[in-house]
Amino acid sequence: MVALAASPAQARRGKPRPSEAERAFAALLRDGGLDQLTASCVQLLDRGSLAQLQQVQRRLLTIKPAPQPLAVVLANADALIGCQAPQAALRVLERYGPAQGVERNQWLLLEWRAAHAGLDHLRAAAALRQLAQGELSNLETLLLPVQRHADGTVTNRSALDLLAAELESLEQPQAAAVVLLAGRQPGLATAGRINRSVQLIQQLPSAERERLLEFALDQAAAAGAWSLVAEILDHQLALAPSEASARARARATQRRARLSPRIDDAYGELGLRRQDPAALRRVQELELQLRSPRAPGGHAAAPLLAPQP
Repeated sequence: MVALAASPAQARRGKPRPSEAERAFAALLRDGGLDQLTASCVQLLDRGSLAQLQQVQRRLLTIKPAPQPLAVVLANADALIGCQAPQAALRVLERYGPAQGVERNQWLLLEWRAAHAGLDHLRAAAALRQLAQGELSNLETLLLPVQRHADGTVTNRSALDLLAAELESLEQPQAAAVVLLAGRQPGLATAGRINRSVQLIQQLPSAERERLLEFALDQAAAAGAWSLVAEILDHQLALAPSEASARARARATQRRARLSPRIDDAYGELGLRRQDPAALRRVQELELQLRSPRAPGGHAAAPLLAPQP
């Protein structure tokens, strides 16, 4: 009864007062701008303060209500992406209808970044297709950021490869292969794309498959990418006999056997030599080379036995 009869003043005195840090955070939510809230996100992510991070994300979603100029909308969406709220960033972008040209390209780039970060593959693929403007090869030289490192550097990837990856995630391998084959610049990247596209197209005629793989081999060899050359040759050898002529398989086998010593690939060479009855001695040499040092006959010294008491 005494506790129930406590005055309001006494009740107020019993309530804990917010700390200085809590008051500062409340002021940030109330008065902070985009830059301040973005900087706060970085700190909260580092500390793992999930509850406060969610409050900042909600504030970023409402801090710049529509209508706003494009620059503000893009800055707002960028802040939300950095604050790990990509779905909220997409909602902010929906507030603005960009005009054709540079303005629309800027908007589409943010649209892709937000969709990609939020694993919205359908929306990310749509943004990239619009950036291509009807010509997939336009995406080949467009580099987009996919990872920011602790030292501030950024890893970029070709938008062409990113569109193919989005389509693979959507379980559209045929469409992904078409995208990969749209590349025009010769070199290592093209060799890798062709090799991947051949793997994706299940019903490709054997003659066309062989032609594409031969072209990919030429590109990879010209770039000195011997590991990729080995991968493509292994791909050729993995084809069913009905999908490759005997001459093509024999040529791939010879190439792979010559390449293995060059790239120090004893495992690859052993797999090939085992199929050749005339290569028994070389098979034994490779098996000895690859034998575990701890296995019987291996080259590691036997452990010394402790003397018995």
